Amino acid sequence: MTTADVVRCPWGSAPDYVEYHDTEWGRVVRGDRLLFERLTLEAFQSGLSWLTILRKRPAFRAAFADFDIPTVAAFGEEDVDRLLADAGIVRNGSKIRAAISNARAAQSLPDGLDALLWSHAPPPGRVRPRTLADVPATSAESAALAKDLKRRGFRFVGPTTAYALMQATGMVDDHIVGCFRATEASEASKATEVSETRGA
Repeated sequence: MTTADVVRCPWGSAPDYVEYHDTEWGRVVRGDRLLFERLTLEAFQSGLSWLTILRKRPAFRAAFADFDIPTVAAFGEEDVDRLLADAGIVRNGSKIRAAISNARAAQSLPDGLDALLWSHAPPPGRVRPRTLADVPATSAESAALAKDLKRRGFRFVGPTTAYALMQATGMVDDHIVGCFRATEASEASKATEVSETRGA
């Protein structure tokens, strides 16, 4: 079976999205640095296409010190000027300053960014969407996460951005029915159930 023969979510079949859909979107991401990267990129995506951000991700990683939170938190005005002059990234002053502010907010979290974000993940057992029309743009959990982040000093992370973050990092699995990634998840769940049953 070739890559072209695989059934995917409709958006994931576009040539520029295949690898991202197949290897990243919806897979569980843990760790403060990796989650800070996803949080930052989702915030930069606001008002733009995700493809724009995806193509610029290597440049973003270089510009933001591979999203090392303490390093980004220490950025000053010289770094802001440097980033505003970097044609490889999205040169939006408000978003650049928000990324630096968010690094500082993340650094101040007593239990870390990972613990905060995943504390808002919905419980397992959600009904899988059957079509793209069934995939929501927000959820009660993403609204709660956005509110919590705002309360802690984070910027450019509203309910829609928070939900996109949840989708991208595996907090929710919105691969639609029929997508091979959805089938993989169902088979993995069944294998876990069998294993648990045998171990009982």
